[in-house]
Amino acid sequence: MARITLDGMRHSYSPTPSGDDDYALKRLDLEWSDGGAYALLGPSGCGKSTLLNVISGLLRPSEGRILFDDEDITGLPPDRRNIAQVFQFPVIYDTMTVRENLEFPLRNRGLPSNVARQRAIEIAELLELSDILDQRAAGLTADGKQKISLGRGLVREDVAAILFDEPLTVIDPHLKWQLRSKLKELHQRVQRTMIYVTHDQTEALTFADRVVVMNDGNVVQIGTPSELFEAPHHTFVGYFIGSPGMNVMPCDVRGGQAFFAGDPIETTNANLVKEGATGLELGIRPEFVSFAEKGLEVRVVRVRDAGRSQVIDTERAGTIIRLLLLEGVEVPAETARIAFDSKRTRVYADGWLVE
Repeated sequence: MARITLDGMRHSYSPTPSGDDDYALKRLDLEWSDGGAYALLGPSGCGKSTLLNVISGLLRPSEGRILFDDEDITGLPPDRRNIAQVFQFPVIYDTMTVRENLEFPLRNRGLPSNVARQRAIEIAELLELSDILDQRAAGLTADGKQKISLGRGLVREDVAAILFDEPLTVIDPHLKWQLRSKLKELHQRVQRTMIYVTHDQTEALTFADRVVVMNDGNVVQIGTPSELFEAPHHTFVGYFIGSPGMNVMPCDVRGGQAFFAGDPIETTNANLVKEGATGLELGIRPEFVSFAEKGLEVRVVRVRDAGRSQVIDTERAGTIIRLLLLEGVEVPAETARIAFDSKRTRVYADGWLVE
């Protein structure tokens, strides 16, 4: 296991980067605890896989250092970093049996045959591969092959970290839930450092103890799933996490009071906004907006059934404000008034939470 530190790290695919826009990864200073379960979450192209490949040694960063337990491993190749990596698509040997595939990483490191065999059996049971241990991998479905690939990443007990690069992409939706649970269970048992890359918020929030949210090569927030939901530090985090995402509305602040479309809105932090600040917005999640007798006057424009809840789109001054209400709650036909939970309503400046 290892504590992983990124010290002043940046990476560009251009040999002569001239500005921030040329960097796939902007400056990163991060430390991930030994034995933690982390997720790198963000949209396609935000730098997640680049960061994972820098940690694994498949890429050398343009600037900065990578340390495992205070040892600088920036210049070491992947085979000397003592990590396991599971890729988006299966990496296995089709001509080998399932058992041979699982044993191979251990035999390759000189472990005795009986140790490799026992460990392969344990991992096969965890991933429900026991019934096909002696079947050749070539005849398996994409789901089955990726389960073997997961097993090859998990079978070693001596690794500093296990890196997962969107490993459930090819997995059947029903199996995804099962495998996420298995990976979480395994982490709790072995307490190995695990980093899981995904663009799926459900995968990230159910697997990780702490989630690293990325956008455009930057880390915009690191936190527990509840911290990211309850107190987004950036409007991107509020929008990207949650279904539907956080409401973001243009506002102005005068004398410590926030205003939207001319109406005063109570918030937790408007008093911290500096005079003359620009790019101001209000952020509040749909879960914390409700219909009320007194409040902001809006027009109801759409009602969607989301199973146990309803998503209601209302409009004021050209801005859509969404509510998330339990199924069966009466929804006004056209005009209505809504209220915001003031303890959950925050002001953001240029996307960042005002603190």
